[in-house]
Amino acid sequence: MREPRIAILIVNWNGKTDTIECLKSLTALAYDNVEAIVVDNGSTDDSVEAIRAQFPDVLVVAAGQNLGTSGGRNVGIRYALERGAEFVLFLDNDTIVDSQLLANLVREMDRLGGNNILGAKIYYFDKPSTIWYAGASWQGSGFAHIGIGADDHGDAHSTAAETDYACGCALFVSREILKQVGLLDDRYFCYFEETDLCYRARAAGFRSFFIPSARVWHKVSSSSGGERSPLFYYFMHRNLLLWAEAHLSFRQRLPVYRSIARTVQRAVTPPGFTAGFARGSVRAPWIADFIRNYLRACKAKYTDPATVATLMGLRDYVRRRFGDCPDAVRGLRRMSADQRLRRQ
Repeated sequence: MREPRIAILIVNWNGKTDTIECLKSLTALAYDNVEAIVVDNGSTDDSVEAIRAQFPDVLVVAAGQNLGTSGGRNVGIRYALERGAEFVLFLDNDTIVDSQLLANLVREMDRLGGNNILGAKIYYFDKPSTIWYAGASWQGSGFAHIGIGADDHGDAHSTAAETDYACGCALFVSREILKQVGLLDDRYFCYFEETDLCYRARAAGFRSFFIPSARVWHKVSSSSGGERSPLFYYFMHRNLLLWAEAHLSFRQRLPVYRSIARTVQRAVTPPGFTAGFARGSVRAPWIADFIRNYLRACKAKYTDPATVATLMGLRDYVRRRFGDCPDAVRGLRRMSADQRLRRQ
């Protein structure tokens, strides 16, 4: 089998433990013509020194600031193309790869045609046989991972198939597509940047495929604090609207707007109170108690980190504020962590 030149791009931001574990898994790859490039997004720990010490053959590029997933990968793409890479693999730093990952991606790229975007079959790291991503489908108001939560014993989602987008956790793309379609859009910072790339590629005549033989295990959003952290809520809501604006007609965007409106309603209305008003259940002399309980519930709602992050993300979309999130959102992440500790 031929071995085209491949660059594996990993972005690190204060995640040296995950990044080092990921790089260790790359040493077992059954593929020789490959170079790993780590872009460090201004880590404040000793990530750069630690990675260089353990992996002297890995190119570590110190960006000097947090450019996000999109900006960090763009730095790596430029290095990869300058160094002659024919293909680039975007790989999240909190992943562990199968030894046949690259060999299977190249084989499937040859079979499907060299100018496609390929996505790996991704499992939960802490549940190694449980699928996290086996393709993606647009549901009218958002995307859903195909196969998520399914137990895989080798026969679940085992056929390569076209997908609405290849997950950026492990995305394989050719030099030609990157040169024709362009780099990642820095406005996204993180989340939806790979979806935007796949849809720009689709508009240019390229397709995206899910490849089940290319396997990766993912710790799932560890750099942002988990799938349901305040950072997740901020970027997912803001960037969904940005992506929809770029790739959907106004009529196609209406379900997105309705879904966002329901999200806002849930975010600002304490549970149970809307139903109480609708049934006319608020009666004197209990009205004073109702108001006190309502205000107490509102206070709990408006101090919930996920709620605040969601509303800030929607606000910043309206304000056209893109790129990194405000410092206040990162403060919400710390608040969320403190709340979890208090509940333990």
